Amino acid sequence: MNVLWILAHPDARSLNGSLHRAGVDALTEAGHHVEVSDLYAMKWNPVVDRQDYDPDHGVEDSACDMAGGERLRVDRASQRALEEGTLSPDILAEQARLDRADLVVVQFPLWWGGVPAILKGWIDRVFVRGYAYGIPDPDRPGRSLRYGAGGLAGKRALAVVTVGAASDGYGPRGIDGSFDEVLFPLLHGTLFYTGMSVLPPVVVYGANHLSDERYRAAAADLRTRLAEAETAQPTYRTQNSGDYDDAMVLRPHVADGGSGLGAHRA
Repeated sequence: MNVLWILAHPDARSLNGSLHRAGVDALTEAGHHVEVSDLYAMKWNPVVDRQDYDPDHGVEDSACDMAGGERLRVDRASQRALEEGTLSPDILAEQARLDRADLVVVQFPLWWGGVPAILKGWIDRVFVRGYAYGIPDPDRPGRSLRYGAGGLAGKRALAVVTVGAASDGYGPRGIDGSFDEVLFPLLHGTLFYTGMSVLPPVVVYGANHLSDERYRAAAADLRTRLAEAETAQPTYRTQNSGDYDDAMVLRPHVADGGSGLGAHRA
């Protein structure tokens, strides 16, 4: 199995750094090939701008709406650059790593209820239209392949997340919200949207005060989850599973008629 491990933490001496090394070692010992995108070590640029698609500022057609105000239409400009081979070299390098990957591990500390800005910027710049999304559905004219199908279909995705708070606050009635729902924008709205089969995340709670014993348990859990990654059941219902009607709404009998984010779990 080819694995791309995306790490978003600024200090290699951190809990995330230790878990990252334990995970990569476990995969390597099991015979898998691992590539690492350590975003802070790479000094990854998280900001989308015109030079991602037009390094020479020479695009002059309607795809980028350059005339009369220099408006940048990111979706059109990125797809045009993808098709013409003019994407920024750092974006192309990350897409090549994604192309080779069977499993994508996304590791980060939960900051302000979401991913660190550098990871969000990696997604914004790498998941361009025509590559990760915006792929026409040949069986449904006017629709695109998404939510279990699309540009990154055939890959599996596993999030590894450290959280400062204790687990109780992220329970069904916890003040921080159910953790499945906190991660829904990343797991469902990004990774699953682009076609990847999303596995249940590995979550380490109380990360700011983790004892040696709890660290060993967390590292062991991570190694187990990585060993099971090729066979574990994905999390969400696919768009074309028949569970959704033509308006992309769950059919009345699905999930016992329930609503909310949890109803989209398979």
